[in-house]
Amino acid sequence: MIKKLKYLDKPLLIVSVLLFIIGLIMVFSASNVTAYMSQAVSPYNYFVRQAIFLAVGIILFIIMIPFNTFVYGKISRPLLILNIVALVVLLIYGSAKNQAISWFDLGFVSIQPSEFVKVISIVFLADYYEIYKNKLNGWIATLYPIGVCVAIAALIFIQPDLGTTIIYSLTVAVIFFSVPISKEIKYKISFIALSIVILGAFAVFGMGKKILEERQLERFDISNPCEKILSNGNQVCNCYIAINNGGLTGVGLGNSTQKYLYLPEPYTDFIFAIIVEELGVITGIGILILYLIVLFRILLIGRKSPTNRGAILCYGIATYIFLHITVNLLGIMGLIPMTGVPLPFMSYGGSFTICLIASLSIVQRVNIDTRLYNEKR
Repeated sequence: MIKKLKYLDKPLLIVSVLLFIIGLIMVFSASNVTAYMSQAVSPYNYFVRQAIFLAVGIILFIIMIPFNTFVYGKISRPLLILNIVALVVLLIYGSAKNQAISWFDLGFVSIQPSEFVKVISIVFLADYYEIYKNKLNGWIATLYPIGVCVAIAALIFIQPDLGTTIIYSLTVAVIFFSVPISKEIKYKISFIALSIVILGAFAVFGMGKKILEERQLERFDISNPCEKILSNGNQVCNCYIAINNGGLTGVGLGNSTQKYLYLPEPYTDFIFAIIVEELGVITGIGILILYLIVLFRILLIGRKSPTNRGAILCYGIATYIFLHITVNLLGIMGLIPMTGVPLPFMSYGGSFTICLIASLSIVQRVNIDTRLYNEKR
């Protein structure tokens, strides 16, 4: 175990830890007012809970890192089945939270199966396309795992959770097109997928009330949010106010005004607006640079991997993290509808934090496997 730790990618590890520390500090700063004034709990409530989630993630990292990616692949199948069952059970017996049936409420903590299924699906696809890499000229062998993922995407969409559906589907698509399979199959699937997207767009805007919830349709109206501050423009407009308040250097840690119940749950999807308000645009740009370093290191590790499994794992996880960052920030800026997607490393949330640490652990294990492979050559 100690020997393997020296093969960890140090830049990725250091930047990841730094981002988690910044996120933990900002969760406390963004949540203390809401916790005390709105929920009548300790101002430290969400800080302590997030610290516990991080501790669980560290324990998971210690458990995962000794096992190679082949073992991850074998475990992914039963875990995927378990999550599919959980998604079905959730739709039957689950209760709505934030107008979506996405969480199992266990009292002391809520579990979101759709978060776990993202990472598990990446591992499943990487393992499948490694095992069957010499049989990927046939349609059935090539598209079987994609069919499974399409079914999972449908279950998530029904919840309804449009943001998670989009991120999950795009992650699966990137993995599919990064796999060394027949170009004919890729071209035909591309045509079919593009046709479905176009028809889906017509369906959404033509028969939207039948397909999407009313609250989802409202989110597509993203023009002039501050003119609709008393309705569906409230969240984005308050993000604009927070960013404008912050300027270059911010109003100071803990001094945000928008966290005083102007932004709902500012410690989750809207935390970047609070970061910029308190620490300034310069700090926000610094965090974006740290994100780029994380993504660059993950892609570099994937490129160096001697196996399809390792490469697909890294490309899939880089896509998973990149999409969360992109969808969250574009939503805050009012460039796309808000979809309730958390910001990696920063947003409060147990399921997402643990899944993020698990995905980074997988990348580190790919790096270890590559270094061990190169030593044996």
